[in-house]
Amino acid sequence: MTDLYQRIADRARELEPEIARMLADLVRVPSFTGQEGEVIQVAAKMMAAIGFDDIRIDGLGNLIGRMGGGPRTLAFDAHLDVVRPGDPGLWRDDPFTPRIEGGQIWGRGTADQKGGFAAMLGAATIIKELGLNREFSLYFTGTVMEEDCDGLCWKYLVEEERLQPEMVVLTEPSGLKLARGQRGRMDIQVRVQGRSCHGSAPERGDNAIYKISRVALELEKLHARLKEGPVLGKGSLCVSQVFFTGPSQCAVPDSAWVNLDRRLTLGETRESALAEVREACTLVCCPEAEVTVPEYREPAYTGRVYPMDRFFPAWIMPEDDPMLAEAVQAYQAVLGREPEVFTWAFSTNGTTAAGLAGIPCIGLGPGDEALAHTPNEHCPLEHLSAAAGFYAALVARLNLLG
Repeated sequence: MTDLYQRIADRARELEPEIARMLADLVRVPSFTGQEGEVIQVAAKMMAAIGFDDIRIDGLGNLIGRMGGGPRTLAFDAHLDVVRPGDPGLWRDDPFTPRIEGGQIWGRGTADQKGGFAAMLGAATIIKELGLNREFSLYFTGTVMEEDCDGLCWKYLVEEERLQPEMVVLTEPSGLKLARGQRGRMDIQVRVQGRSCHGSAPERGDNAIYKISRVALELEKLHARLKEGPVLGKGSLCVSQVFFTGPSQCAVPDSAWVNLDRRLTLGETRESALAEVREACTLVCCPEAEVTVPEYREPAYTGRVYPMDRFFPAWIMPEDDPMLAEAVQAYQAVLGREPEVFTWAFSTNGTTAAGLAGIPCIGLGPGDEALAHTPNEHCPLEHLSAAAGFYAALVARLNLLG
């Protein structure tokens, strides 16, 4: 068995230039949320070149590649949409012209998270070449719309495609650490109503901006009062956006609202988080404020609209879970060291796969999670081959045990 893992490690290192080439080809295609069609086609051609047994695109636009036809099911997931680059002046080079330098590959999506997809395809190559899979139907998914609505793609895969694997391996950037969970997330909107009047006599109206400002300041205090949770630590609350309506610049505004980014620790629920916000509104004499969870209804690049409440629960894999133990063993065998097991700070497709559908999830990906959404994003080349080796070794170990 030791010889097998050495062969996997050696082949992964040999494939590092090819994995980097695939990543560069993916980075060259801007693929913002809802505009992933071209990158999905590029990725599908990569799968075809490797020799996947089945390749298809579902109604939402997710790419689904299958390798093997065993009775058990395992999935590897990477989202292929990226955030926009922001101020181009903060980038050393064009974010969509990949550059390899100093053992790193640079460009938008190299870490978050086209690097994970390229490493998945490297693993698929190793699995096929070395005949590592007998027990499983292995699914490799290149998913869409994660950056705008994490988990929507897996909601579609679970509900419409009936995909229910034994485990999902999330390939989001982890610095090659092994993730076993994350805090949850929910979007909350707080809306207040005012009454407009001419700005020359503001006392005749009811200024909605003043009301929402008092609410926002009380929400700042609520963040400090949030309780520490087990394993995942403290939840958080951030007022992230402010909006208003009014007749003109010379008028008292008649409505205003804020959007909140609420991160949820274990034990916090949708209902408890909403109740806390409503209480905060009452504390500043605004009990009539409307507190809601918005619904995501944006169209996919296929044109399909698949609504989802913007509530994404926390999830955690227990420390004593057998699948986590096998992942640790596979890591040690192929990478020759003990993995650091941690929980992600950000949110992933695990919110649906694990948090809503109850499918066990673990995570490991190339690149540093701190580089997600930043200018001059980059990923170490050695992470690409190491991640590919781990994914292949995990499949090998689970097959040998089966």
